[in-house]
Amino acid sequence: MFEMQNVYSELMSILRSGQPATLYTRKTGDGRAEKWAASGKDDLSGKNADFQEYYMPEERLIILGGGHVSWPLALFGAECGFAVTVVDDRPSFASRERFPKARQVLCESFERCFDKLRITSSDFVAVVTRGHRYDMDCLRALLSGTEPAYMGMMGSRRRVSEIRKILQSEGYGEKAVDNIHMPIGLPIGALSPAEIAVSILAEMIEKRRDNSRSMSKTAADADFRVLERLAAERGPCAVATVLSTKGSTPRRSGAKMIIYPEGRIYGSIGGGCAEAEVMREALKYVGTGRCTVKTVDMTKDVSEEDVMVCGGVMDVLIEGNNIKTYAE
Repeated sequence: MFEMQNVYSELMSILRSGQPATLYTRKTGDGRAEKWAASGKDDLSGKNADFQEYYMPEERLIILGGGHVSWPLALFGAECGFAVTVVDDRPSFASRERFPKARQVLCESFERCFDKLRITSSDFVAVVTRGHRYDMDCLRALLSGTEPAYMGMMGSRRRVSEIRKILQSEGYGEKAVDNIHMPIGLPIGALSPAEIAVSILAEMIEKRRDNSRSMSKTAADADFRVLERLAAERGPCAVATVLSTKGSTPRRSGAKMIIYPEGRIYGSIGGGCAEAEVMREALKYVGTGRCTVKTVDMTKDVSEEDVMVCGGVMDVLIEGNNIKTYAE
């Protein structure tokens, strides 16, 4: 018996290394499937595939400072799919109890933490420390290394103006300094820590979506928690994956949902009647190693009572685990 776990373990291994990856599926004549993962967009690897899912590495939200804004920012950031890292040099602030949703919590000085963080071009960085000196330590390190996808600093307009002058006097280019979002966050009139966190995250999401449109229009609508669950899953289940969409749909291609024998699910392909319809079909495939493609049409029988906000069509691949797999 071969488990789907191996393929998703390979997929996650590639993504954790910071590389993009593609998950390929090929249907066989007996109603089963072959599945494999490869780094990047390898046309040679996928030449015989029926379906391809392209994944970008998971984006980190690095929060430098563990104060009053950091707590809601870490919470909301994790819910929006970021892998959250929080850094503070005070043990009482850099704790798992304070940041239960964070993937990583570092108790380290702001000068030395960057050796451990290893900033990449896909990272989103918020500088929200407790003071000017620590902000400057962080900004100098960010401007001296790999430029992240987003970097921003919290502060008043007067403080921001002073920091711009200091950085430029130290030899940092005007263009590089202008890439720092200062003051951080969209100007929505935020006052409370939670509102400020929302404004910061909204600006990051705006940047994230701009990046995804320019870098890859085909990148999967990935929920890394679902991918990680599949990489560890050993019991019988089925997986529903949105292959393609037309019109207005709740999720894009790549969205996944795991269905267990008792009807329990993990993840979502959009909720509502469409998801329930897919779940009922998927229960027939749990643990069978077989696969099918189901078309879900949300344009039919839409009435005011249905309270449906989407009216598109989704093609959904349904796979039972224990499928035949092979590694590249």
